[in-house]
Amino acid sequence: MALPELEIKTIASPREIDRFVRFPWQIYKDDPYWVPPLIRDVKFRLDRSRHPFFDHARMALFTACRGERILGRIAAVVDARHNQFHHERMGFFGMFECLRDYDVAQALFGAAECWCRDQGMDRIRGPVNLSMNDECGFLLEGFDASPVIMMPYNPPYYLEFCERYGFAKAKDLYAYLKGEVGVVGRIAKLVERVRKKEHVVVRPIDMRQFDREVAIIKEIYNAAWELNWGFVPMTDSEMNLLAKELKPIAEPELVLIAEVNGEPVGVSISLPDYNQVLKRLNGRLGPINLLKFLYYRRKITGLRGVLFGLKKEYRRTGINTVMYYETEMRGARLGYRWCEMSWNLEDNHLINRFDEAIGGKLYKKYRIYEKAIVR
Repeated sequence: MALPELEIKTIASPREIDRFVRFPWQIYKDDPYWVPPLIRDVKFRLDRSRHPFFDHARMALFTACRGERILGRIAAVVDARHNQFHHERMGFFGMFECLRDYDVAQALFGAAECWCRDQGMDRIRGPVNLSMNDECGFLLEGFDASPVIMMPYNPPYYLEFCERYGFAKAKDLYAYLKGEVGVVGRIAKLVERVRKKEHVVVRPIDMRQFDREVAIIKEIYNAAWELNWGFVPMTDSEMNLLAKELKPIAEPELVLIAEVNGEPVGVSISLPDYNQVLKRLNGRLGPINLLKFLYYRRKITGLRGVLFGLKKEYRRTGINTVMYYETEMRGARLGYRWCEMSWNLEDNHLINRFDEAIGGKLYKKYRIYEKAIVR
C-alpha cells in the first residue's frame, strides 16, 4: 500500500497546537540526554494572545504529516523589533523537530522560507525559539551530555538537513564548563585590589525590592549587550515576564549586581540547573510531579551562568573578576559543584578568554544558520 502524500499544514487550533507541542516525544523517546520541557510552558510561549513577544512579532506554525501522523514541525517568525534594531528584513525559523527523513525537513524549511518571503523578508535565520533571547542554535558539538537550563538539544542529523537545504553557518555559540566551583583562592588578592581601586561593591539582589532590581538588571542588560550580534533589547513586558518566570527558581545569592560608588554597572546571574529536575517530570507538573519537583530541586548539583556583563566603560577595570569571584564563593557555599557558562558568541574573544582563564573548558558548541530567501 502506498504511503499517504506528505502534506504541510498550517496549524492554529488548540488541538493542533497540543499535537505540535507534544511531537518531540516521538523524536527523543529513547534518548538518555533529552530533557522534556514543561508542556504548559511551551504552550504559553506560543500563545499569540498572551505572550508579550507577539506585541512586536508574528508567527506561523507548520506540521509535516502523512495522513494523521505528524512527522515534523517548524515555526516561522518575523520580529519587527529585530528588523528595526538591525535595519534588516530577516525572518526566522525555530521549534524545528523532524524524524530522520530529509524529504520532511525539506518541506518544513520550504514552508518557513515561503512564509517569510510572503512577509517581505529577504533572509531567514535559525533556529531561534522564538528569538535570540530564548533557546537558539542547533547543538553542534557535545552530544554526550544533557543540556542545562534554557539551552537546546537536538539529534546530529538536524545540522546535515539544514546544510543540505542550503543554509550556511551564520554564527557559532560556545558553552564552557567550569568544574570545582569555589576554587578561586589564587585571585583573592587581585580581587581585593580591584575592590579598593574601583570602589566596587558586589551585592545580591534584594528580593524585597524586586521590581526595582529588575529595572536595574534590564538597564544593564540592554547597555552591556547592545552591540552583540543578533541582540534585541527586551521590552519592559518581556523583561518583567522573564523575571516573574525565573523568580521561583533563582538563588538570590547568585543574582549579583556590581556597583561603583552606588551606581549599578554590572550584573551576574547564575541559575540552578533545573533541567536535572525537569528530566524526571516528563513535561507535566501535576500533584505527584510537584512532589518530585520539590524533592529533586534539593539535589541539583550545578549552575548555568546565564548573564554576565558590564557597561562598556567598566569592561577593562577588573570588576568582572570581582563578580566572578563572588559568584564562585557564593555558589560553593550553597553546595554547587560545577557551572556551565553559556552562551558566548564565538568571536566574543574578551569573554571567551576570560572563561578559559578561570578554568572553563569549551565543551559544547551550537550553530545558527542563515540563507537568502529564494524569490
